[in-house]
Amino acid sequence: MRFRRCAVYILLLLSFSSNIPVFAQQQTRLNAGWEFVRQDLGGVWEAVRPVTAGNPESVPLWEPATLPHCFNARDAVDPDANYYQGPGWYRTQLTIQNPYANGRTLLHFEGAGQKTRVFIHTTEVGSHVGGYDEWTVDITQAVADFQKTDAFKTQFKGKIPLSIRCDNSRDLEMMPSDLSDFNIYGGLYRYLNLVYEPAVSLERIAAKAEVDAAGKLGTLTLKGVFREPLADGNELVNVQLLDPKGKVVAKAQASIAIKTGELDLASFRLKAPRLWAPEHPELYTLEVTTGSGPGQFKHREKIGFRHIEFVEHGPFRLNGQRLLLRGTHRHEDHAGVAAAMTEPQIRQEMRLMKSMGVNFIRLGHYQQSRIVLNLCDSLGIVVWEEIPWCRGGLGGEIYQAQGRRMLTNMVQQHYNHPAVIIWGLGNENDWPGDFPEFDKEKIRTYMKSLNDLAHQLDPARYTAIRRCDFCKDIPDVYSPSIWAGWYRGIYTDYKEVTEQEFKSVKRFLHVEWGGDSHAGRHSENPDNALAKISRGQGADERAGDASLFGGSARVSKDGDWSESYLCNLVDWHLKEQETMPWLSGAAYWPFKDFSTPVRPDNPIPYMNQKGVVERDFTPKEAFYVFQSYWTTAPMVHIYGHSWPVRWGEAGEQKMVKVYSNAAAVELFVNGQSQGVKKRNSQDFPAAGLRWLVKLNEGENTFRAVARQGKTTVQDEITQRYQTTKWGKPAKLTLTKTTETSGLATIEAKLFDAQGVQCLDAASWLRFGLTGDGVLLDNLGTSSGSRKVQAYNGRAIIRVRTNGRHSVASVASEGMETVFLNL
Repeated sequence: MRFRRCAVYILLLLSFSSNIPVFAQQQTRLNAGWEFVRQDLGGVWEAVRPVTAGNPESVPLWEPATLPHCFNARDAVDPDANYYQGPGWYRTQLTIQNPYANGRTLLHFEGAGQKTRVFIHTTEVGSHVGGYDEWTVDITQAVADFQKTDAFKTQFKGKIPLSIRCDNSRDLEMMPSDLSDFNIYGGLYRYLNLVYEPAVSLERIAAKAEVDAAGKLGTLTLKGVFREPLADGNELVNVQLLDPKGKVVAKAQASIAIKTGELDLASFRLKAPRLWAPEHPELYTLEVTTGSGPGQFKHREKIGFRHIEFVEHGPFRLNGQRLLLRGTHRHEDHAGVAAAMTEPQIRQEMRLMKSMGVNFIRLGHYQQSRIVLNLCDSLGIVVWEEIPWCRGGLGGEIYQAQGRRMLTNMVQQHYNHPAVIIWGLGNENDWPGDFPEFDKEKIRTYMKSLNDLAHQLDPARYTAIRRCDFCKDIPDVYSPSIWAGWYRGIYTDYKEVTEQEFKSVKRFLHVEWGGDSHAGRHSENPDNALAKISRGQGADERAGDASLFGGSARVSKDGDWSESYLCNLVDWHLKEQETMPWLSGAAYWPFKDFSTPVRPDNPIPYMNQKGVVERDFTPKEAFYVFQSYWTTAPMVHIYGHSWPVRWGEAGEQKMVKVYSNAAAVELFVNGQSQGVKKRNSQDFPAAGLRWLVKLNEGENTFRAVARQGKTTVQDEITQRYQTTKWGKPAKLTLTKTTETSGLATIEAKLFDAQGVQCLDAASWLRFGLTGDGVLLDNLGTSSGSRKVQAYNGRAIIRVRTNGRHSVASVASEGMETVFLNL
């Protein structure tokens, strides 16, 4: 295995504890045994009424489902239809066996989109508005009542019918706005848990872990909230704190009078606690027990001690030392499942980020799964988490109340995570459109109320917003819109523009920068579009800049969307960030390509393609540029692993770039050494690791050997070099390139009238399939979309043949459709 692959996947093999807080002694994920229908019902009775097998009047037709489950697993990137926004129903039957005398039976939702109603048989037991915060429904009484009915004994054979209606219909009075640049997904797309609790239990614990900047004295203050309805009298509470090695370092016991609201549970002082930081994310274990014997309740989770400071007009400090925040962003979105990512998929994604060198993440643009936050704690990734007040302006009281409620829930539910340093109040709130009125003063007033609420809930952390200049004085930290080299300006403007913005606010952090790239598309002259761009126009994004049509010249419209250009843009930004001692940090937007309803014309329709990995975790070339700047484990990567054919004149010198964090790299072309280059981060591009070489017509082999001390790593690729010129595309071919275990890869290519492959062709291609196989499309990847722009005159897609006969096709405007028997 070449080292470049090791560098990506070595952390994927490591095992991390789940770090999921234990809120009860018995908790079960309700993943299997569900049925789903994507439409509304006449009422809940249609979900639970008796059905006779084979009855043709038994409509609608339900389909099996496994949680997590999203309405929009495939249609979010369907090139031919808008994604579904409306109601859908889930149903299952539960076996309830609560072991606690007078205990509670709860349904704990880790998130469901976007409006949810919950029924036990025909009784509505709870509801929630908001797709991203956690919530709980107490079904104890409804279960007890149903167990007394004849239907429980006869129709349901001792089981409890549970029905859930989710609804992601468009609604102006609900956050986030449907103008947002991401899908507002529907469904039970996070885990749903069945929880048994004793009669007396804690609903929430707030662990305030603090340490001075010198790291000499730590304090831990614990508060708790008992779950209602409250019992009478006192409750014995035992607290233990274990250090990262499992040694008990503090404990306390108290008899607490049960009452409403937050109650003091315990407080400790620790001398020189082990500090949480990205390099060494030291985590303590907090154990809280209430009661004793059969009715005992246990709570166990991880906490950490760290000191944070955004220096006014300066950098960020963690534990008294400057930390340059090297960040990215995450949307809850993945190929084939949309928002319904499983825990293994989330773990793979977060570890892949860590392997790229990330120490900071902004969770855009909503509260995300507790699994994500737990992994940030254990991996050492600092977090900005925000509520989904995103675009559209400001709605009425229902809308505003939801924002306050979601902020409260986010802070309370993720308060104990040491990774969190910022509560985000909003994103692009200068973007009108949802309402007839766009009143800046009303937006400012609401923003101030959110800022005050966040500080009231958590005085120890900072608040922030991105891109709303008329509110930039309200939060603690501000991020303007800076897209140098994409929506405005050229990427060499980055440092100058950033410094100007830095001087205009008290605390500055740059989140969202980068550009789109179509995976598999490469260019011999990627910076050509920069010549069209007028200097001095700023580097912000303005209305219409994301469009591929009209307006002033900009790379987002006039560039080639190649991986080659994105690597140059990223390379320049990272080079400059090393020379900006006042910079607190920056976060690339985003880590992974994600779906969006507002970009139907992109090379993969309905995809935001700014990620450095594709929607299925496949790394793009820019991933390795980040690795070369941000990681210490030796790595080397020759640019062009997904570039099978380069082109140019016979005898022309072509640039070969290598990305590595090693001090020196030697390049071999066709077995001949091209010399050793020493890495210098300020020598753009590729930190000086670039060679001009003459390539042979036909096949060429490249091998890079990187040396770092006594460690040597290497990377190899093979490319063909073409000197024959081509005209405009005139015909298509379709061939099967591989087939393994019933999965065939087919490739379309574009040729001119003389049969020369058009290596810069970006024509639209449409794949089809007839027969017994399945076309693996609607994945939102360059190799998983039936409608896609070509990358360098080619495109691939996969077919599950099922061992039977199918006919594949590919079409492009102005050319004859071609077919392939499989």
